[in-house]
Amino acid sequence: MQRLIIIGGVIAAVVIVILANAFYIVALDQQAIVLRFGQYQYAVNSDVSERKAGLHFKVPVVENVIYYDKRNMGFDLESAEITAADQQRLNVDAIARWRIKDPTQFFRAASSMENGLAQLRLRFNAALRGELGKVSQPDIISGQRASVMQRIKTSLQSNMTTLGIEIIDVRIRQADLPEANSQRVYERMKSQLQQKVNQYRAEGEGLYLSIVGEADKQVEVILAEANQKSQVLRGEGDAERNKIYAAAYNKDAEFFSFYRSLIAYDTAIKAGTPFVMSPDSDFFKYFKSSDGR
Repeated sequence: MQRLIIIGGVIAAVVIVILANAFYIVALDQQAIVLRFGQYQYAVNSDVSERKAGLHFKVPVVENVIYYDKRNMGFDLESAEITAADQQRLNVDAIARWRIKDPTQFFRAASSMENGLAQLRLRFNAALRGELGKVSQPDIISGQRASVMQRIKTSLQSNMTTLGIEIIDVRIRQADLPEANSQRVYERMKSQLQQKVNQYRAEGEGLYLSIVGEADKQVEVILAEANQKSQVLRGEGDAERNKIYAAAYNKDAEFFSFYRSLIAYDTAIKAGTPFVMSPDSDFFKYFKSSDGR
């Protein structure tokens, strides 16, 4: 009786193990392929499969399941030295977003994830070098980086179709000059900037001289016009003065002579200014008394 119980327990355990191996679960973010004696049979939860995620049955022992991630994954390409179209070298660090679109094709081409990643690395490197070798260094660094990345993505995708991989995006994270070239480029940029500085300084000096010359010319014109007007006004004033003098002389010649002498005395005789003049001079005739002394 005890022997039958042991045998029954062993049989039950074997059945449980077989049943446990007969069922498998594929999550929503997974996809799987089923192999029978190492040969591909069908895929589960892939873009081209009718079998969806969930609980599935397989033949125990005979069949086994290989799981692949269905989500987008990142691939970081190691920094590589690239030669641009202008023969300038750059250290380029790039990444790609990718996913396994067709697990059947991926298994047939790579069989394992390690082999698939190795092929992705080789093809990514080739696409990167091929496309960056067609453009110059400035375009890689800044000018056309977006369009360059799009071309790299297109080139890489064309080489990944046979691997069952879809390339979601490609990004160049860094594109730096090697240390040996950095100083040379810095010196060249410094020289170019210095040339521009000298050019701007020369243009500024020329503009300054032009403005100063124009200003001096305008000053001369203004002074000439002002001098001309002053001469006209002075002439008009002298004419008016002479007219007034003539009118005064005609009315009282003696008073006019006396008035002119007073103006001459005020102009000629200053305090503290000694001078010698004969008392008989006509200049002092109005300082004499009425009897002539």
